[in-house]
Amino acid sequence: MDYTERLANLCAGVSVDRLSSEVIQKAKLCILDFVANVYGSMELDAVRGVAAYIRSLGGAESATALGWGFKTGTLNAAFINGTTAEAIEAQDGLRFGGNHPGTAVIPASIVVAEDLGLGGKDVIEAVVAGYDAANRVAAAMHPRHTLSGFLPTGTCGTFGAAAAVARLKGLDIEGMLNTLGNAGYILPISMAEQLMGGYTIKIVQGGQAAAAGIMAAGLAASGITGEPYVLEGSDLKGGFTQITTDTKPNLEKITEGLGEHYTIMDVYFKPYTACRHTHGAIQATLELIKERPIDPSEIKGVKVYTYGMAVIAVGKGVEQKDTFVSAQFSIPYCVSACLIDKEFGPRQLKEERMADPAVITLSKKISAQMDDELNKVYPDLTSSRVEVTLKDGKKLVKQIDIPKGDPRDPMTEKDLCAKVKYFAGNRDEKTIAKTINMILDLENVGKIKELTKII
Repeated sequence: MDYTERLANLCAGVSVDRLSSEVIQKAKLCILDFVANVYGSMELDAVRGVAAYIRSLGGAESATALGWGFKTGTLNAAFINGTTAEAIEAQDGLRFGGNHPGTAVIPASIVVAEDLGLGGKDVIEAVVAGYDAANRVAAAMHPRHTLSGFLPTGTCGTFGAAAAVARLKGLDIEGMLNTLGNAGYILPISMAEQLMGGYTIKIVQGGQAAAAGIMAAGLAASGITGEPYVLEGSDLKGGFTQITTDTKPNLEKITEGLGEHYTIMDVYFKPYTACRHTHGAIQATLELIKERPIDPSEIKGVKVYTYGMAVIAVGKGVEQKDTFVSAQFSIPYCVSACLIDKEFGPRQLKEERMADPAVITLSKKISAQMDDELNKVYPDLTSSRVEVTLKDGKKLVKQIDIPKGDPRDPMTEKDLCAKVKYFAGNRDEKTIAKTINMILDLENVGKIKELTKII
């Protein structure tokens, strides 16, 4: 079946005039969340290192490195902006694809729109198209794509960024097909083992996908062709879904409800700066603390019961020498930090916070293990149960089945505005308020550069 062609047809024709108000609003909320993450990630030394390196390369000043106060070429700007969107690990995501589309699609959309002199309506169209491309491909292979060794934010995100840029450039169906074909050839491998090992190169996957997507669409616009069946492949067994998963993909996910349901509506937002698989445990811990203050010295041990994928992805502990990437993907660290700090945001990932032996010591008392019943309902529910045993024998228990931010318990516009302000730290409050208001009125922004110059 012509899965790639049908997806290309949809992406090439996305128009604000035919989108529902709900889809347009969700796109604006995704961009609002993106800006929050850009601000929050700038607190990390590794992110500062990436920005400094890219700035040192010089080159054309055609797009803004958001938040950093300088301009650079579109590819480099997309790389920086995708990195800041990704690094804090509070980015949006698709539960059914295991991917984070916003870290690739939005940076590519914004820098290209800025470079081309386009406006808010154009960006909304690009984002909606890009999310569908990234999410549908990821969903077709979830979770086996990740278990086969890849991170779909980088791999599938490239298809999303490419589709978004092709839409901005006004490419027709043939151009969109070539864009997707080119993207499949130049997308990053995005090795999952880099993340599991806690290596900070993980933070660039969104930026790498954004830059590769821009390149794929630019090459297509210049007449470079890619296979029009890049997703499903052929009898040669070289299609993207054929070579990046160890089992047969569910290709029907690529076209399921195509044109009737935009997958951006399925995207969740994160209130916490950690892998989504930790959020049930974080939320349960914070709710326990709210119900009954817990002195860390009272704690004998903590057990977190959850589903199998969470144990695989975030069940491991951390050591004092480990990076913030390891902390973001560690239930023991996240729960420990919550018990001590009573929050989990950008501050909990800063190098000096991770250097505190109290957090690491408490984390040694915390374990994560699979619960058969909770595993049975995954991925429909992403349940976690936290059981805190105190030294006097008392046990405190809290279970979360649908962590905050899921479309079934969504973060509202008000929640996301608060997230932007929280992650913005000490930045000028009036400028932050202006940024928020402009994003919420994005369809009426004539030139996207009016937004990029104040972020």
